Parts: sequence; C-alpha cells; structure tokens
Amino acid sequence: MEKKKAWVWFKGGLNGGSWVSGFIASNDDLQPGVLIEKADFVSCRVPEWRVSFDQPEHKKKSPEIPNNPTWKYI
Repeated sequence: MEKKKAWVWFKGGLNGGSWVSGFIASNDDLQPGVLIEKADFVSCRVPEWRVSFDQPEHKKKSPEIPNNPTWKYI
C-alpha cells in the first residue's frame, strides 16, 4: 500500500467547497475508496473522486461530482 501526498475536496457550507491540502492518501484493493489521513483530522475512507494527487489549478473549482454521490465510506 503506497502512501502519497493528496488534496481532498470538501463540500463546505455557505462559502462553497474547496480543496484542502496536507493529507496522506493510500488505497488497498480490499476496501472501496481511498484512506485519507492527517494529524488534525479523523482518518476515514472517501471515494476516489474526492482525492487529487496533483495540486488543483483552482482551489474552489469542484471535481466532477457524480449523481447521488457517496461522500464518505463507513
């Protein structure tokens, strides 16, 4: 399981969503999504569409969000 630096999309509130840096992301083929970790954040699994391994060009531009999206895996 390789760990990489990643940006994660958060949907936000009234100000809209944004990409947040400082996460370490890893993926194993046994569970869905990507495990995201950060010292001041509770580790969890999120869908791949919420994670970028490259710095986004625009921090407020959302990724392509699927219809009826899953935001977090339990």
